[in-house]
Amino acid sequence: MNKTYLSYNNIVSSLGFDSPTVVQKIHEGLSGVTLIEDETLFPNPFYASVIDSDYLGKAFEKLQPAGGYTRLEQMMILSLDKIIKASGVALTDRVGLILSTTKGNIDTLDPRNPMPAERAYLGTLGHIIKNHFGFSTEPIVLSNACVSGILAISTAKRFISQGTFDQVFIVGGDIVSNFILSGFNSFQAMSTLPCKPYCKQRSGINIGEVAASVLVNKDQDNLPPEAVEILGEASCNDANHISGPSRTGEGLYRSILSAFKEANVGPGDIDYICAHGTATIFNDEMEAIALNRLGLDAVPLNSLKGYFGHTLGASGLLETIVSMHSLYHNTLYPSKGFTELGVSQPLNIITAPIAKDLNCFLKTASGFGGCNTAAIFKKVRS
Repeated sequence: MNKTYLSYNNIVSSLGFDSPTVVQKIHEGLSGVTLIEDETLFPNPFYASVIDSDYLGKAFEKLQPAGGYTRLEQMMILSLDKIIKASGVALTDRVGLILSTTKGNIDTLDPRNPMPAERAYLGTLGHIIKNHFGFSTEPIVLSNACVSGILAISTAKRFISQGTFDQVFIVGGDIVSNFILSGFNSFQAMSTLPCKPYCKQRSGINIGEVAASVLVNKDQDNLPPEAVEILGEASCNDANHISGPSRTGEGLYRSILSAFKEANVGPGDIDYICAHGTATIFNDEMEAIALNRLGLDAVPLNSLKGYFGHTLGASGLLETIVSMHSLYHNTLYPSKGFTELGVSQPLNIITAPIAKDLNCFLKTASGFGGCNTAAIFKKVRS
């Protein structure tokens, strides 16, 4: 089986428009989550991570685009453009394209949006990105709730392992929209304050928007210093509830166990866990139970939602990229917002930046419909 690597990467977010800038701001303890007062999005003030529209528009115009693009398309193109240029990869029929998103251009269904409603089709979004860059292969769009970003990495790895592609570009993105905010508000899942994953005072999520991209390839040559090898990955659906996770963490437990088996590692090999950590009562509790069942309760753990909010279909990809840089810098970043453990099982929550030799990390994600995905990554260069 071919080895596969995550290499060139980029983040477009409220914390910056490139990965090093974003990671540096996390190191400084800065958050992109702020109080938003925009009645076109939500009738009441709310906390979220939203990209400045003027900054986004000016950055996109530098690419000299032809034609009109939606907000999400601009974000995705900006992110993907950087890594295509940095990698120097020619877009032949041996190069794949995967998009991960939950709702895509859902904002085009709003009558006030100038774009045609047909733009909301996920397949249309895929072809717009494909055509902009001139990919030779058909785009693949993964939309499996909030595991989509990690699932895209898993899928790219499998395409390369089976010989379909030599390299795969992944771009993930979701925006803060009235539809998303209304939906989570109907679940009474939105916090009126900045979110606090795993904390006793947690009261729900903040929504965020981001575009993140990464190149997955089988060639160990020409890798950037933060590159990691994908050791193992797995997905499992616990089929518990349309929105609520399994109370025993069964789906996440089985996903991690299967990823361990493929990677040929165990709990003692994991230096760090980048968990899902939405700051909802049931998600955080479920994760604590699953991780304790696997003997991972002492491993340093964070949630990055306090910096970006919950970025939905891009969250797993975004957080994997930040974790790649965490390994590269041999630094553990704190779980922002956490002050006091609020789950029934012990967890080793990171509360301050820690310098530590790091080699291997576990990334987990869970989502509506009972979906769960886990992946294990190892540093390429010590």
